[in-house]
Amino acid sequence: MSTKKEVKTRSWRAAAVLAAMSVTVALVATSTGAGAFEKAAPAGRTVKAAANAGGGSASAIQAAFVRVVKAVSPSVVEISTTSGLGSGVVYDAKGDIVTNAHVVGNAGQFTVSMSNGRQVAARLVGMYAPDDLAVIRLSSPVPGLKPASFGNSAALEVGDLVLAIGSPFGLAGSVTDGIVSFNGRTLSEGDGVVLPDLVQTSAAINPGNSGGALVSLSGQVVGIPTLAASNGSSSAAGVGFAIASDTVKLIAPQLINSGKVTKAGRAALGISGVDGVTFTGEPAGVIVTAVQVNGPAARSKIEVGDVITSIGGRATPDLTTLQSVLADLKPGTQVKVTVTSQTGQKPTVNVVLGDLAQM
Repeated sequence: MSTKKEVKTRSWRAAAVLAAMSVTVALVATSTGAGAFEKAAPAGRTVKAAANAGGGSASAIQAAFVRVVKAVSPSVVEISTTSGLGSGVVYDAKGDIVTNAHVVGNAGQFTVSMSNGRQVAARLVGMYAPDDLAVIRLSSPVPGLKPASFGNSAALEVGDLVLAIGSPFGLAGSVTDGIVSFNGRTLSEGDGVVLPDLVQTSAAINPGNSGGALVSLSGQVVGIPTLAASNGSSSAAGVGFAIASDTVKLIAPQLINSGKVTKAGRAALGISGVDGVTFTGEPAGVIVTAVQVNGPAARSKIEVGDVITSIGGRATPDLTTLQSVLADLKPGTQVKVTVTSQTGQKPTVNVVLGDLAQM
């Protein structure tokens, strides 16, 4: 078991996710270490489908699990930095490995432990914090390197069986099982990071699983585990989240080719802002503190000092809510944005949203 220091987990309110709970629910990142956060083929298969494929017996489902683990585990690695560890997935035969941005943290050099125990140095290729994704590259060739197959996460259905493979607590090659609990969840990590289109799963996600593989019974990676829920003192079993494989397939190739992302497929206004409050401390909207030159907001005459109170008919009482609203929209969409100007007027303007990566 790893002796590396476990991360001091950060927490984020998630009342919208688990509103029925009487405790404050937090999301904890699932890497370890002081410097980290924690249809070609069907993307997933249900218990019934797996059983039918094997004559309806429970042993057929078990055999499917074993087959998938044997096929995918060689593509899942452990990533170590001077401050912690997480997991990663081999993306291509050149030695590019996709993981979470919070696993990478501020590091530029890494030690990658392959499934056979071999250790290889790696360097950072690029990262994109808004989607909590990063790519690192092995510094020397690895014979027999096996890239994973990334599936179509949009095709996942609630109830599909999935397996999480990674290095929880430094226990390399660990596997947990569960189902897809929800597909398309949007959550705020805090510090201005909102993650859209997450795959929620009941498969156990623990510190060290970050950056690993969420795998369907077709043997395809359908997500990169990134967050787990917690009640503040202990983990909430069966509530984990993964970056959708469709997001990975959009972001990773850009990082590999140029080290940066120019198309995120996520909507943006082209502003910076802070929470506004009334004299009594109630949320009052988002105060615009900067406007990108020639950006979507600037073209619609939104100015510094304006307070944005709604987008597309959805109230934006604070910056986190505004970011969550934008996370559900796409670049090129025209929306009505309601603002309160410094003169007290409350105009509604039409804004054609831009791409977050270009803001």
